[in-house]
Amino acid sequence: MIAAPSQHNGGWMVGRILLGLLIVIAVAFGAFFTWQWRGALPPATTSAHAFDPGIVAKGAELAAIGNCAACHTRTGGKPYAGGFPVETPFGVVYGSNITPDRDTGIGAWSEAAFRRALREGVARDGTHLYPAFPYDHFTRLTDGDISALYAFMMTREPVDQPNRPPDLSFPLDWRIFAAAWKLLFLDKGPWRNDPTQSVDWNRGAYLVEGAGHCGACHTPRNALGAEDKHRRFAGGSGEGWHAPALDATSPAPVPWSEDQLFAYLRDGFADRHGVAGGPMQPVVRNLRHAQDADVRAIATYIAAFAGPRDTADRQRQTQAALAFAQQREPTLGSLVRTTTGAAAADASSAGGTLFAGACATCHHAGGGLPASRPVALALSTPVSDAQPINLLRIVLAGIHPPLGQRGPIMPGFSGALTDPQIVALVEYVRAHFSRRPPWPNVAQTLAVLRGKEAP
Repeated sequence: MIAAPSQHNGGWMVGRILLGLLIVIAVAFGAFFTWQWRGALPPATTSAHAFDPGIVAKGAELAAIGNCAACHTRTGGKPYAGGFPVETPFGVVYGSNITPDRDTGIGAWSEAAFRRALREGVARDGTHLYPAFPYDHFTRLTDGDISALYAFMMTREPVDQPNRPPDLSFPLDWRIFAAAWKLLFLDKGPWRNDPTQSVDWNRGAYLVEGAGHCGACHTPRNALGAEDKHRRFAGGSGEGWHAPALDATSPAPVPWSEDQLFAYLRDGFADRHGVAGGPMQPVVRNLRHAQDADVRAIATYIAAFAGPRDTADRQRQTQAALAFAQQREPTLGSLVRTTTGAAAADASSAGGTLFAGACATCHHAGGGLPASRPVALALSTPVSDAQPINLLRIVLAGIHPPLGQRGPIMPGFSGALTDPQIVALVEYVRAHFSRRPPWPNVAQTLAVLRGKEAP
């Protein structure tokens, strides 16, 4: 007879398996810990007078294209001194002090330390940086551009302002998890040109994918906060706004053209799309410091994948959108005097009445404010977007140029209209000025923006 395995032998086998698993886990963790360890780099001493002015000017342009000041300058704070809160699904990360202050900034950083931060996401002291700092894009920069950025930063005014630690949930506040994120998602390496594309396209691709890091907002992210590389530029979020898709799924009624993109990025206004608002306002302001050729290259690259690929489809969509806009943009008098048919019911609704009283003077009468450039609402992306959040933010806060500067202006209605009135107004604008279905969640989105409901 064959004896059945004893209970003692079975337990011994289970113990061996568990011991083997523990050894594998220990070896894997040891290998990972060794891989992720980065030593501190020695402190350096630099002088602002040591940098060539031409290299500094080049770095200034790159910093403008990268919109560096936006995340590294808190409201009312000194430039590049840090403190700006960057909201993430995992908590808040605060922009660091990147002025050349030796104690609280990067004044003791060598160019090698600066390069390591941009290419590997590692600080001078060897700690891993959270990917809220978009080193997954900056890793594409050339050595020459990194040197220029370093020269620019090291010639800024030093500011003694300690960095604020991130407010992240446990255990993500352990920086070793940032190293694990990089192991999974960081694709290091400089940008390589596509020989099948034009010089302008390649230059634009380098700036968009590298210094500009446009995908950081305009690409959706996975559950671990990494960009979904299979849905590049399919829409994302930034600073509480919805960053609309820039690819073939763009909600823009008129497909973006290179000329329209150039006008929007250079001046903050494109007559077939509208005015830059929200986080795009500082982007546009900074791009004014970039060369026309670089802004044109960015427009060339984005226009290559924005909207329908087929020329005939683009033309049909453009003609249909312009015809609809012409139909929906009457004068103020015709809006108020409409008395028959479906249009009468539309205009006499609660939202239509609010629009006639609060909005139509500018949007339908050629502009009631001297500095305004009213957008054709039927061509506006926020009106046709998949989410109401951007239109709600504009209605609540308005659009304002920086203090002391000229630019498009729209008053905010946060304190002038009640929540039900804002919902009615936004629902009316959506129904009257777009060919998209109604938003199902306007009231809930407004409640979140007002802080009355958790996101």
